[in-house]
Amino acid sequence: MPELKKYSTIKKNVATGDDLDYGFLRRKGLEYIEQLASDIWTDYNAHDPGITILEMLSYALTDLGARIELPMENLLAPEDKTASDIEEQFFRASQILPTKAVSEADYRKLFIDIEGVKNCWLKTYKKTVWVDCKNSKLSYNAKDFDTVHKDYKKHFDLKGLYTVIVDFDDLDKEEFPTEELQEAEKDRIKDEIRTRFHANRNLCEDLIDIQDVKTHPISVCASIELDPESDEELVHAKVIHTIDNYFSPSLKFWSLKQMLEKGYPSDEIFEGPLLENGFIDPAELEAASLRTEVRLSDLMQLIMAIEGVKIIKDISINDCKNPEDTSDEWIICVQPGKKPVRCIDSAYSYFKSVLPVNVNKKRVEFYLDEIKKAEKEAQELAKVGMEIEVPEGVYLGTSETTTIQNDFPDTYGIGRNGLPSRVKTARKSQAKQLKGYLLFFDQVLASYFAHLGKVKDLLSVDNKWKKTYFTQAVQDIKDFDQLVSDYPAGNPEELTEKLIGDLDNNVERKNKLLDHLMSRFAEKFTDYAFLMKQLYGNYADNAILQSKQSFIKDYDVTSRERGSAFNYYRQPGEMLWDTQNVAGVQKRIARLVGIKDYSRRDLSGSFIEIYDLVDSDGETVFRWRVHDQEGDIILSATENYTTPQEAQNELYRAVVKIVETSPKTIEEAFESEVPDEAVVGNFEIQISDTGKYSFNVLNREADPDGTDWVIARQYTYRETQEEMKEALLEIITFMTGVFSEEGMFLVEHILLRPDVTSELVPLDRFIPICDDDCDGCHPIDPYSFRVTVVLPGWTYRFANTDFRNFLEELIRKELPAHVLARICWVGYRKGQVPDEENDMLRFETAYKKFLLAKTNLGQEHDADTLKEFIKILNELNSVYPTGKLIDCDDEDEKLEGRIILGRTNIGNI
Repeated sequence: MPELKKYSTIKKNVATGDDLDYGFLRRKGLEYIEQLASDIWTDYNAHDPGITILEMLSYALTDLGARIELPMENLLAPEDKTASDIEEQFFRASQILPTKAVSEADYRKLFIDIEGVKNCWLKTYKKTVWVDCKNSKLSYNAKDFDTVHKDYKKHFDLKGLYTVIVDFDDLDKEEFPTEELQEAEKDRIKDEIRTRFHANRNLCEDLIDIQDVKTHPISVCASIELDPESDEELVHAKVIHTIDNYFSPSLKFWSLKQMLEKGYPSDEIFEGPLLENGFIDPAELEAASLRTEVRLSDLMQLIMAIEGVKIIKDISINDCKNPEDTSDEWIICVQPGKKPVRCIDSAYSYFKSVLPVNVNKKRVEFYLDEIKKAEKEAQELAKVGMEIEVPEGVYLGTSETTTIQNDFPDTYGIGRNGLPSRVKTARKSQAKQLKGYLLFFDQVLASYFAHLGKVKDLLSVDNKWKKTYFTQAVQDIKDFDQLVSDYPAGNPEELTEKLIGDLDNNVERKNKLLDHLMSRFAEKFTDYAFLMKQLYGNYADNAILQSKQSFIKDYDVTSRERGSAFNYYRQPGEMLWDTQNVAGVQKRIARLVGIKDYSRRDLSGSFIEIYDLVDSDGETVFRWRVHDQEGDIILSATENYTTPQEAQNELYRAVVKIVETSPKTIEEAFESEVPDEAVVGNFEIQISDTGKYSFNVLNREADPDGTDWVIARQYTYRETQEEMKEALLEIITFMTGVFSEEGMFLVEHILLRPDVTSELVPLDRFIPICDDDCDGCHPIDPYSFRVTVVLPGWTYRFANTDFRNFLEELIRKELPAHVLARICWVGYRKGQVPDEENDMLRFETAYKKFLLAKTNLGQEHDADTLKEFIKILNELNSVYPTGKLIDCDDEDEKLEGRIILGRTNIGNI
């Protein structure tokens, strides 16, 4: 019999509250006393000094517990009003809860938010592509393959393409008096819809067309008796308005307060895109779909609900396009994709008792305008208060504390009053001994209270503190200087360093604190951290820490845009290249793996230059150098290497050694005069005979007398020690914040489709397909939900096989489940091989031309740029690091750089 799988759960509130229970703490303390000292301590009555000490400590712990239970906004409130307040420590609801449009409902909300749009709907744009499997050709026209045998002729429909159907609001005839002006206004609204769609476009999807909703005219004829005191013109206006709203509902915007009153939780209220005019009730949105039928019973119910209507004497509905069809008097089916509207054949008559009532048309129009005006005013109120306010905290000094010694009875002689001067020296010594004993507990409690005061800093993403352990001086002890020495009471940082500084592995603890923050979003860096340890050794913790901080800081963006594509529609050149206008999944992956710069840019133009030269023995050798943003050389190799890979490995070793040195180490070292050959972190300061300064980068794990000790050098000389310090700080800043060869390109195949509005497209403008796709189980569609991810294959991490495997798995996991990726590790740095052989350089050039041509062409393409880009994309080849087969017979053979048959994965498509 199968067993039910049991799931572990974590309670939301795990606090026992014991820290607030004085009785519990006292009982627990007595239990420990009995366990540890029952042989020599048997009197546990209240008069016993030991029990008094236990009671004082228990009371102090309840004070700490009470402060921990203070409202979170008070714990996080800053002491200094000018400091970052609680609002800057948290993402607002409007930042973190909404997403870019994902579903049809999201897009409808987005477009209905545009003034002039009453309602709208999305429908699939159908486009069939025909396949000649024998010749690996595609076409929009089935006749192109009339001569192809039926076994080799297949077809598929492109997916992810949409048409938007728009129901426009009635335009103000005073503002738009002519049909020409009305059409121009509709075109403006359509352009706004297209703009919004592309700003919120899903990955591998696109908008093809925007159409006016077509109408299905229906007549409504009714005879209605009114209450004697009712206003017949107002009632008639409400009847017309009610029928029109039933045929084509207007969606109402609600305020945040109203949505909360409806019972929606905040995460559901903010679900989907953030609108400008308020919030739309999802139940109302679903109900406002295109109506498929008109029911007479619905109309009767709605009309009877109007104030002033007494009874409906007679009512009927009829299809104005097919008036002879009277097969069903109660239901009229609406043609698919159309909305019902009142036709001119509709007629209404009103009675008060048995007397007919005439209706003034002008007053009806007046009332209709008033009804619409009132609705519009109500809509304006929905914009007010669209943000959940963050509670304002009050700083309560939670870290402030005092000694417990002043709370003891005076008979102990350890409080403010001390002992009388007449007591014996032995009694004074005993009091001092007790004060010294209690000082240990005082200091521990002072440290806990200090930590509570730093919670707002420790749990902040922008934690600038170098330390993660804190303490403070114990206050208000009489004759304190007689108890301790070398106790810097006025300097908390120095005191912390003296007492617990050696316990503070701040990088490791900061990583744990960030892990805690990320776990609240169900995120983790476990596999990434393991790989970074392999690649970067001791520097890995710092690199991981920076990655986690960047990830959490950008979490509102990476979570909101995780399924979105980049905006290619009518963009200036600076928004297509050298831009952060990229797919949301690229941003998220970049933050998950510590890629500093995720912008679309030239990756082949690297800061790194690896060049060859002929040495004195006539052998070709390799060296490296690093340039800054201006192209100036800031770091160079100190020896020759036999292969480019060896040169690159040494370069990255030098980079790691630079970033391992903290700016604080530099600052402290240069507080006094620095001698020649002084070692500062992983730098060695060089002073020439003329008094000029330069520096070497050291591998301090190597033999100081060997050739591996100095691994890099800056040949620029500085005039003063201050200039030398600035140069060191600048290169650390450059390597930690700017230097990067890593990046990625994500190409959506759906954007490479030829113009779908045309049937006559040359066959060479389609993406080539593989013959095997026709016979096997692979999809033959090369466009729908397909992407190519292009990464530089030469960088330090990206050349590592384990890191590649990790990143490929991560890319596939982070992409939407329905999107299939082809991943390519491509090319070389510019200048490393001839340009015509550099796949990355060719790809970048073609992709840039394609984007610049595509942005203003709508569904069309520039034929030459499209064909060239498809050709280059199809010819991309992944590059892999070289390796040798491992010698199984050699016991000393190392695994690094070796290939094991059947165990080594050299890549996948």
